[in-house]
Amino acid sequence: MGQEPADYVNPFIGTTNFGTCNPGAICPNGMMSVVPFNVMGSSDNTYDKDARWWSTPYEYTNSFFTGFAHVNLSGVGCPELGSLLLMPTTGKLDVDYHNYGSKYEKENATPGYYTISLTKYDVLAEATATPRTGLTRFTFPKGESHILLNLGEGLTNESGAYMRRVNDREVEGMKVLGTFCYNPQAVFPIYFVMRISQAPKATGYWKKQRPMQGVEAEWDPDQGKYKLYTKYNKDIAGDDIGAWFTFDTEEGEQIEVAMGVSFVSIENARENLEKEQHGQHFDAIHNEARTRWNEDLGRIKVEGGTQDQKTVFYTALYHALIHPNLLQDANGEYPQMEGDRILTTQGNRYTVFSLWDTYRNLHQLMTLVYPERQMDMVRTMVDMYKEHGWLPKWELYGRETLTMEGDPAIPVLVDTWMKGLRDFDIELAYEAMRKGADTPGKDNLLRPDNDDYMKLGYVPLREQFDNSVSHALEYYIADYSLATLAKALGKKDDAKLFYARSMGYKHYYCKEFGTFRPLLPDGTFYSPFDPKLGANFEPNPGFHEGSAWNYTFYVPHDVMGLAKLMGGKKKFVDKLQMVFDEGLYDPANEPDIAYPYLFSYFKGEERRTQLLVKELLAKYFTTKPDGLPGNEDTGTMSAWAIFSMMGFYPDCPGVPEYTLTTPTFDKITIKLDPKYYGRDQLVIERINESGDSGWGFIDYIRMGDKKCRYRINHNDLINAGTLTFKVEPAVPSK
Repeated sequence: MGQEPADYVNPFIGTTNFGTCNPGAICPNGMMSVVPFNVMGSSDNTYDKDARWWSTPYEYTNSFFTGFAHVNLSGVGCPELGSLLLMPTTGKLDVDYHNYGSKYEKENATPGYYTISLTKYDVLAEATATPRTGLTRFTFPKGESHILLNLGEGLTNESGAYMRRVNDREVEGMKVLGTFCYNPQAVFPIYFVMRISQAPKATGYWKKQRPMQGVEAEWDPDQGKYKLYTKYNKDIAGDDIGAWFTFDTEEGEQIEVAMGVSFVSIENARENLEKEQHGQHFDAIHNEARTRWNEDLGRIKVEGGTQDQKTVFYTALYHALIHPNLLQDANGEYPQMEGDRILTTQGNRYTVFSLWDTYRNLHQLMTLVYPERQMDMVRTMVDMYKEHGWLPKWELYGRETLTMEGDPAIPVLVDTWMKGLRDFDIELAYEAMRKGADTPGKDNLLRPDNDDYMKLGYVPLREQFDNSVSHALEYYIADYSLATLAKALGKKDDAKLFYARSMGYKHYYCKEFGTFRPLLPDGTFYSPFDPKLGANFEPNPGFHEGSAWNYTFYVPHDVMGLAKLMGGKKKFVDKLQMVFDEGLYDPANEPDIAYPYLFSYFKGEERRTQLLVKELLAKYFTTKPDGLPGNEDTGTMSAWAIFSMMGFYPDCPGVPEYTLTTPTFDKITIKLDPKYYGRDQLVIERINESGDSGWGFIDYIRMGDKKCRYRINHNDLINAGTLTFKVEPAVPSK
């Protein structure tokens, strides 16, 4: 084990403890994922999608499998997609998922592959994927066997589907998806073509019938039940429909089921299937998926460290390469952003931009290690502005869900450009950023409270739980990024304007509590105030999903100014240390995840960063199914771990700098793209001259052949090509 990067990945990490990851088969940044669906149908399950708020198709502690879902989200907080459920069964045909689900054993997963054995049916089920298609293989026992396609169930809160039978081995159709985070108009279709490797002895549809009343109910034996259609072969539609295929199988007989999808048309779904699978069988497709993963994971090579640390690292990199994912079909077509036209892209068009999460670190990782992908993501965001008139906030398959707050596309675009990736229309991008920053609130999709923000310099609390402070803190970061870009582009007046706006965070500082505190429209502080309220996700005036302590140090663009506001370095450091000592830090809450790195802004305090990062990695990032601190947030938690284990972290989005800490590994080699960076690698080394291998406090750091401090510039790092940490032997804690 461990000869290839994919061998270190454990796809079960993050599949419980609300990590909302899944072990399904997927290719890097692929549209398709084939995921075991085990969150409905049995009281034996710990978690059920219909019994509580639930946002993932798979939970590690559950035990009842009801099929493979095709096209899924990883690490999100709201239910969506997770449909086109494919299930093998044996014995008497039953299309009710409460009955046809099965317990399972011998579960295993590697990048691009998943398998289980269904104990109820003695069926081995396997799944793999290409970027836009899925392939499952079922090994049946002797007897009557079935394959079911359920279009009625899934994670989405939308309903409605249609299907037509093309021939005995193929069906095509569409299902409606959307309403993510209860945005009622964010709705979109998924089109599919499903093809079975051999002809069944019988096939048909089913549809859940509406319940009836009185005499009519007596006349219809199927009312309120799943009706089997055995002699109807034309088109069918409904909220709860499916197709069944029945076979007489021999012992060990294998049947493969291919699924092509598209967000444009059935024709494109079929073309995706033809172009990406081109008649190959399961093992060939699986090998292709594994090769893709090894190539992508292999862009970073780590040496030293423990087996578990390598598993944590490469699994984090695996999770970071799931979203954003491809949207366009093999022919380049994709659905227009917030429109009805079908457009064609020259490069890759991406979707699932959970930007409130990923603007902090995931896109910085893409810029460094996968710059060609980051360029396509940036071009996608600018094209969304051309198509829709706004940069994305939380985009999902061509719809804007407006989930979370802020103006998070700005730091991503600025960060990318400042790091030298400039092959996009920066003037158009700047126009788009200015629109979000300057448009009055009533017309502003991104900053609905912009009138107050521009007039007062802060967003006042106008309703009990309006997240006003959280909104404003995000705007300050975006405006600082915009000021940075304006200065670089020679737009001096804009640079002054947006810099001044970015300093408005000072309005919120309350000396009485030593934290940020909501402000009322008249400029007075909100009362009564409890800075610890919100720590357990309870509603909290002014703050979104967190306490004042999770937000008070969230001014990454002016750490020194914040320290001055708090009374100087010592008070700042003592208060920040108290956040950790008293358990006020939340490792799974984005606004405070960079807190450990803030100590290193102050000379003599850098060891606090080094020790905290080491302890947080060991405590919250493990090889177990609960080995993430919480919701993965489409790669954000994993990106924190990746950077932290490599010894440098982009703690201020939009600013091309890193804060340094002790690397986890002895040597890290990052493959660079010479097209963007002019060299082919960046090498990070940890040297312990005592001869001991392992972690230690940093003695000094060299970037290239020169000593450097604890904050470095991205371009300087790339140009140097090496970063060497001389560490002291670690002293065991008492």
